[in-house]
Amino acid sequence: MNAVVTDAWRTIVPGPEDKNGPLAPLLLALTVVTGIVDAFSYLALGHVFVANMTGNVVFLAFALAGAGGFSLAASLAALGAFSVGALVGGRLSARLGRHRGRLLVVVSGFEALLVATSAVVVSLAHSPGAGAARYVLIVVLSVSMGAQNAMARRLAVPDLTTTVLTLTITGMSADSRLAGGGGSKLGRRILSALSMFVGALLGAMFVLKVSRAAAVLAALAFLCAIAVITASLSRTSPPWVEPTT
Repeated sequence: MNAVVTDAWRTIVPGPEDKNGPLAPLLLALTVVTGIVDAFSYLALGHVFVANMTGNVVFLAFALAGAGGFSLAASLAALGAFSVGALVGGRLSARLGRHRGRLLVVVSGFEALLVATSAVVVSLAHSPGAGAARYVLIVVLSVSMGAQNAMARRLAVPDLTTTVLTLTITGMSADSRLAGGGGSKLGRRILSALSMFVGALLGAMFVLKVSRAAAVLAALAFLCAIAVITASLSRTSPPWVEPTT
């Protein structure tokens, strides 16, 4: 138990020797953003995710089978837009990947711009969960999540992909002492899953108890904070901004 707590603490408050510097807590914050926007998309835009593409592939199959409440067009729009966002994120990673701090600032700023656009649409649309507004929101948010996922791959901080938890949760059990493993990084993996849960809970609470716009604005606030904090911490180009080998 002490090892788990220590690992979790070192993820939240990295030591000076950590080759990833403050990237771990910043990526945990991005994982919270993922939970918020996926809660918004599922609850406010119908049965569709903007970050969890595994879910959309399954929803696509449900729609083709004729299950009620699932949209073929919405699932395809999310998958296509996410792929475009991943392409954008990949291009930015290729150009800025040698300075991981700058890459995180640029991509989180790009995400913030897209999420801000979504906030405007939600605020102005009479029914943001229907018609053209629905598809605009699906596309814009999926592009932002695709870019985020591509960036997280380039940053290469172990167990912190920000959008996918399946392998992380698998590692909790497969690498446990009960399974014959060393139980390494259990604290970090738990934090990653918890961050997604907290984000989804916040997003759901905002959508159901406050307003749809509040959920999007919460995600925007996180992204702006991440961009500003990263810019401040990486201004002097500390060692952690260099790619890991």
